[in-house]
Amino acid sequence: MKASFIRIVEIWLPSQDQTHLEFGGGLFGPAKVFATATPSLRFAVGEGLPGLAWQEGRPILLKDFDSPHFLRAAAAQEAGLGCAIALPLFVGSVLKAVVVLFGGNEEARSGAIELWHNSPRVTTDMTLVDGYYGTASDSFEVLSKDTFLPRGTGLPGLAWQRGAAVFMEDLGASPRFLRGATAAESGITRGLALPCPTRTDEAYVLTLLSVLGTPIAQKMESWTPDAGREQLQRGFGFSETQGNLSGLTDTIALDTVSTSPVARAFLTGVPTIDDSTINIPVVADGEVCEVLALSL
Repeated sequence: MKASFIRIVEIWLPSQDQTHLEFGGGLFGPAKVFATATPSLRFAVGEGLPGLAWQEGRPILLKDFDSPHFLRAAAAQEAGLGCAIALPLFVGSVLKAVVVLFGGNEEARSGAIELWHNSPRVTTDMTLVDGYYGTASDSFEVLSKDTFLPRGTGLPGLAWQRGAAVFMEDLGASPRFLRGATAAESGITRGLALPCPTRTDEAYVLTLLSVLGTPIAQKMESWTPDAGREQLQRGFGFSETQGNLSGLTDTIALDTVSTSPVARAFLTGVPTIDDSTINIPVVADGEVCEVLALSL
């Protein structure tokens, strides 16, 4: 099985007195040293990568681990990690969790992570905040920095417009991905965009781009409620072993006693972990509208 670009995921939850973030679970794969160094950590506001995302109230991308905001640099290097992004999850103004995704390094022929941003007081477009491009060509990075995306345009612009996750299976062939030709030249194949809620009217979108031989994750699924909000149905799905899953008609019941980790994430706004999968609530207009399940 091909190694995923996303190697490790962590969930950090506010403490009962709301003064610290505490470890709420993670997926570490074979990174035993990194896993051992993690559960005892606690982060105050502004401390460490999770604490910085909490303080800033927005996603924070870390392109290397030399930053003073990262406390496990040696363990990250041993685990072959190259980058990380911390996503604070707000429902309204309430912080439910901070999710941290760690990507593989360039030696592992890694994919790319991009963070896009719109400030309505400045522009009507979405522009690149920063990106980690691994083994992608310099031309793709340069083009990305010069790209301006109106709402609904391109992969980040679509996620911004819909307030929901967007997946594209073949970026090079998609007319909706404006950098398709350069992506194909760089070996970038699939893309996933995730809108990231903030406490303000500013919009952020995370994009994860995979290169040939390094999938974003082994499996990705979007779960959205039906009209009666009685069950969740698959919005899109893709598996490295099964291919496109969108035609399957599985459903997940929504009720207060549900034992489904996906349903719990939807009902509570708190991400959950089940076996090798993290279930991330997607928030739009102050409420959970979707759950994105990523299997490493």
